[in-house]
Amino acid sequence: MKDILNKLPKIELHCHLDGSVRPETMYELLLEEGEIEYKDFKEFEELVKVKDECKSLVEYLKKFKYPLKIMQRQENIERITYELLEDLNIQNVKYVEIRFAPFLHTKAGLKFDEVVESVLKGMEKGREDFGIMSNAILICMRNENIEESIKVVEYGAKYIGKGVVAVDLAGNEQDYPPELHEKAFKLAYQKGYNITIHAGETGIEKNIIKSIELLHAQRIGHGIAAAKDPKVMELLKNKSVFLEMCPISNLQTKAVKTIEDYPIRSFINKGLKVTVNTDNTTVSNTSLEKEYELLIGKLDFNIEEILKLIDNSIEAAFLKEKERIKLRKVIEDELGRITELEEIL
Repeated sequence: MKDILNKLPKIELHCHLDGSVRPETMYELLLEEGEIEYKDFKEFEELVKVKDECKSLVEYLKKFKYPLKIMQRQENIERITYELLEDLNIQNVKYVEIRFAPFLHTKAGLKFDEVVESVLKGMEKGREDFGIMSNAILICMRNENIEESIKVVEYGAKYIGKGVVAVDLAGNEQDYPPELHEKAFKLAYQKGYNITIHAGETGIEKNIIKSIELLHAQRIGHGIAAAKDPKVMELLKNKSVFLEMCPISNLQTKAVKTIEDYPIRSFINKGLKVTVNTDNTTVSNTSLEKEYELLIGKLDFNIEEILKLIDNSIEAAFLKEKERIKLRKVIEDELGRITELEEIL
């Protein structure tokens, strides 16, 4: 089974760039800039990955301190984007949507456009060298004021169709509800962005409703709090809103106590459209293969159910129909070459 999971063509829809930086690259660049007090790499690596005893999302978010320090230069951002695509290509990921908050990378003087174009250059190089399809999602941060979110939407609009496909709202959900950024996402909707919103990650189910009704969300990041209210699940189903679930990350942030409490199977049984993703490959020390292994080992998923999750991701991807058809063919052709699948299916 492990060999089959390794060979499966995969799709990643919820992947944070700053949470997926190679630890080796982080360490190298921090040393160059004299920004690190740890001489031993192994000791440093422990600092940038979450352990099982992580107590909350707030604690989890502290792991982003070091990647954000080095992602203040164009060449670093481009390199990190390219390396992420290289790593995903090794895992046989065929399509990825990479999300990042542009203004988090302007602390040392970079302009918004320089940040976005650095990511897009890394994506283009990854496409040329590895053939991996990718798009970018621009993040508005919950803890920032509405004016900054509006700037993300306005400044990023010229990149729609040129590598940018959507906007997102992320960060401390507990203290900053969706309605604070309603004006920005109304503008995003008018400008033709696709919209995905982190909601229901920390147990606040009403944030899912607000994200759909006020912020025009087509997809919900995490969304596990929907399990608390049948009406929320019904809304997700009726509106055909996809869930971007990230099991290992949700366990680490204590969004659920145990994997047995994880509501993915009940969502599927209720007819919700679910996708599975990594959230942050470095911070969570994960991969799509690990996520699938967890579902199979602990929640009794079979290979057909994993294939259905991948198919859901094709449907959920922020792609034009022509591109979606192309991606589906790539996935189907790859699956056709995995001879072991025939014996299972």
